[in-house]
Amino acid sequence: MAAATAASRTAGLLLSPRLLIASRHLQASASEGSARDASTSFIHPAAVVHPDAAIGQGVSIGPFCTVGASARIGDSCRLHTGSHVTGHTELGEGCVVHTGAILGADLPGRTIIGENNVIGNYAVVGVKCQDLKYKPGDECFLRIGNNNEIREYCSIHRSSKSCDCTVVIGDNNLIMGSCHVAHDCKIGSNNIFANNTLFGGHVIVEDCTHTAGAVVVHQFCHIGSFSFLGGGSVVAQDVPRYTMVAGDRAELRGLNLEGLRRNGFSDQEVCSYY
Repeated sequence: MAAATAASRTAGLLLSPRLLIASRHLQASASEGSARDASTSFIHPAAVVHPDAAIGQGVSIGPFCTVGASARIGDSCRLHTGSHVTGHTELGEGCVVHTGAILGADLPGRTIIGENNVIGNYAVVGVKCQDLKYKPGDECFLRIGNNNEIREYCSIHRSSKSCDCTVVIGDNNLIMGSCHVAHDCKIGSNNIFANNTLFGGHVIVEDCTHTAGAVVVHQFCHIGSFSFLGGGSVVAQDVPRYTMVAGDRAELRGLNLEGLRRNGFSDQEVCSYY
């Protein structure tokens, strides 16, 4: 089906060359353990890296960063000044974490971030949910795929409780500044969320959706693939696939014709949805 073909199209993010530092700058005592083992990595003297942290090769960790005991940093990652990785957090290969970003939390559970993701300035990813049903000691989870760009001041929370309520974000998403993904959400791939898009808890977003700025989606709503949410919309009901909604409260405005065209749907396919 053409819709499935269009949904499968992805575009990886291009990363700038990783910082290469001569090994003569990497002298460290044996007591600092595996955090200093990778001879091609650079860890600034002002960074605080726990001896038990697992650091890959070609990693750059800037000044005033902190890396916790249970953190795992993949090859070729770059942690910019003052960024933090804490708790049981895994960072895949080739990720870039910008200044002030915080990944993970000292809570039961895990934050797992895939490869080639960019985390923007002062974003918080994998922190405790804002939900009163969370009970201290419950495991909570967040899993993010590959090639996502999560811009400045975004907040993405872990799940609210144990079991199958993991927060999941797919691949190749652009999540612009100050967006919020709450507990127990399921986000697909190839989505574009403009600034200040806010998803309440338990929201499901399929693939290839697009929101304009300042969109609010109520808890438990389901947003279908190839849909478009107009700027300033307050979405309190499910949004069907291929459609466009707008308003407070959002109402159906017709097919998302421009979005379908950009995703390669033919005129015949579009006409068949009328």
